[in-house]
Amino acid sequence: MKTNKSPLQVFQSRKMLALLLLGFSSGMPLFLTSRTLQAWLTVEGVDLASIGLLSLVALPYSIKFLWAPFLDRYIPPFFGRRRGWLVIAQIGLTIAIAIMAFQQPKQSLQLLAINALIIAFLSASQDVAFDAYRTDILEPWETGAGAAVGVLGYRLALLITGGLALVLADQISWQGVYLCLAGLMALNIIFSIWSPEPILKDQPPTNLVAAIVLPFQDFFQRLGVVKSFLVLIFIILYRLGDALVNNMVTPFLLQIGFTQTDIGAIQGGMGLIATIVGTLFGGLILSRVGINRSLWIFGFLQAFSNFVYFILAQLGHNYQFMVVAINVENLCSGLATAGFVAFMMSLCNQRFSATQFALLSSLMAFSRDILIAPAGFLAKEIGWSGFFLFTLFAAVPGLILLPWFAPWKRESV
Repeated sequence: MKTNKSPLQVFQSRKMLALLLLGFSSGMPLFLTSRTLQAWLTVEGVDLASIGLLSLVALPYSIKFLWAPFLDRYIPPFFGRRRGWLVIAQIGLTIAIAIMAFQQPKQSLQLLAINALIIAFLSASQDVAFDAYRTDILEPWETGAGAAVGVLGYRLALLITGGLALVLADQISWQGVYLCLAGLMALNIIFSIWSPEPILKDQPPTNLVAAIVLPFQDFFQRLGVVKSFLVLIFIILYRLGDALVNNMVTPFLLQIGFTQTDIGAIQGGMGLIATIVGTLFGGLILSRVGINRSLWIFGFLQAFSNFVYFILAQLGHNYQFMVVAINVENLCSGLATAGFVAFMMSLCNQRFSATQFALLSSLMAFSRDILIAPAGFLAKEIGWSGFFLFTLFAAVPGLILLPWFAPWKRESV
């Protein structure tokens, strides 16, 4: 349905501020069980093998669709269907992060790992509730802007927990850092209570079996079996080329002679700004041209950013072009993330939005975390130039599928 509002006016509402704040809350715990935790353990002298194994605590993010039906079926007795679960997850996260501050990694690594696993489970549950909230609260014409604003909040949280937390750890103890972050998480509870509750347009499933079966039945009936499978394959393939680059770009830059300081300063500074700009600009483009056309535009831009790294592989150690490559990649990644999230939201039925979005985002995680596993071996065998050319071709299958369900002339799936 068309609206007379301008692309900028769509951002000027209470629900958009709510999505920014809740997106921030959704992004906060991620690095506290991964990059930031790894930095703490390294400082404490924990061996690299143990640090590597601790990455397994991120498993809940890939299997969150298993308990998402529970959040669709049951409505907490306070704050509504979506905000209620957000508040429950955030209270649990505040407590779990605060307890993490009192862990002793060298003395009891197993206890710390259990603590981190609990944080990851609660964080994944918060993601399920937030994704459902975002899908339910937005009108169709607001989807692009809402997706972009949520991603922006998420990225800002990563900046604080992944960058500023490390700076703060040089001034105070790691225990103090985690206590500060627990306090910040507690503020998110207030944000969730303040946020508007989505209007319930459809009744939730009447029992848990229905909450498990009906979301899949609804999805395949609405789109048809053939188109549904094509969409699921597309979700796996659309960002595969970008995921391959993200997985290997740091080793690549180190091997061609850049220092960790060079890379960190650009990726964490200008690169992050480029991502934020790309995300917001992506929201504006989505509001202007719709989801379908945006998927085409952003898909080709993703492929172009991979080609920029191919040029850098040809040039070798070139600081100026390294800055260009990182910023182009982050800008295009921000655009594609906003478009892809909006696309997945458009596929969900409000009645089952928690389960359906959790399933779709788990498929995206499968591509990001599993399919890219051979990337290092591939780069070793064919060299960096060949590898980046391969990532360019890896983006093609996703683009080939677009005409089937996102034709240029139509505005939504």
